[in-house]
Amino acid sequence: MHRRPSRVNTDVCFPMTEAAYKAGASAFFKRPNGKYKHYEESEHPTESSYRFTFYSTAYSTVHARSLAEIPPAGLTLSDMIKAGCWWIDVLSPTDLEMRDFGRIFGIHPLTVEDIETEETREKCELFKEYYFICFRSFDQDHYSPTYLQPVSLYVVVMKEGILSFHFRPTPHPSNVRRRIRQLKDYVTVTPDWINYALIDDITDSFAPLIRTVEFEVDSIDELVLILKESEQTDMLRRIGHCRKKVLGLLRLLGSKADVMKGLIKRCNELRWDVVISNEIVLYLGDIQGMISIEMTQANNQINDILSRLTALGTILVPMNLVTGLWGMNVRVPGQDKDSLGWFVSILMGLLIFAIVGVVVAHRTGIV
Repeated sequence: MHRRPSRVNTDVCFPMTEAAYKAGASAFFKRPNGKYKHYEESEHPTESSYRFTFYSTAYSTVHARSLAEIPPAGLTLSDMIKAGCWWIDVLSPTDLEMRDFGRIFGIHPLTVEDIETEETREKCELFKEYYFICFRSFDQDHYSPTYLQPVSLYVVVMKEGILSFHFRPTPHPSNVRRRIRQLKDYVTVTPDWINYALIDDITDSFAPLIRTVEFEVDSIDELVLILKESEQTDMLRRIGHCRKKVLGLLRLLGSKADVMKGLIKRCNELRWDVVISNEIVLYLGDIQGMISIEMTQANNQINDILSRLTALGTILVPMNLVTGLWGMNVRVPGQDKDSLGWFVSILMGLLIFAIVGVVVAHRTGIV
């Protein structure tokens, strides 16, 4: 009894022919998604989803399932691209789609490889006909199991247009398109400006998370002096959770300032037609300043958390040493007497030590 081969078997045993591969962009419009992912990563959208979004200053925004569905009746994609500044955003491109994008738009194989392999290192690279930027955002869905995990956005900026690729849904492209609609009467929309707007929107997305960390640090600062000893476990858990969130922020923000410095430096040195205007350079410098401020805030917050942990440990460790020592097989002061004088004296001594430690830490600005 013969079994019909599955889609995976079909892709492996009956690969695309050489003629179909050389057919260009038309060959992959109806091809099923054949890209494999690790089990912990999100699956690619199905071929029925709208993975391609086209924007042009001469036409409205178009959402399509494939590149072939973008042009309306009577027009070709080439005509739409020649009409003005354009932007194509692609969600979860397959390897074959990336190779065709490389042939159609003249993208270097190294850039294609970086996008296909989902390069995680943030960088800015300059090529003859375009410059390539890899910039990382994060999953902003609070209810998602991948919340705060990095999401890379790959941007290819050319003279006439811009290509952006990402492998997980992200709100940044739609936010930039909404911003373009609001500002189109006041700014000149160019590929460089769209690239700036994408980077700016990614940078702004960190602000709510930083404010959340600030509120958490303030609440810890207020509660550390009034919580009972039985409630210290919850306090330590909150401090650890906040520290983990701040470290995640530092990992995401760490290399962004270097990317912006490299982008500004290389674009100022360009001698070809795709030159960023002085206004865009000022915008990029503003983003660089915002990133530096956010990194400084994150460093200050983690220093505050560590100083509070140090102060708390300085107070609790000696107290635990005393109680733990007398819990062992050693002679306890006053054990031969029936009165509670020694016991009360020891407790009062520990209490006075804790109060003095808190007062000293508060006066020195540690807590």
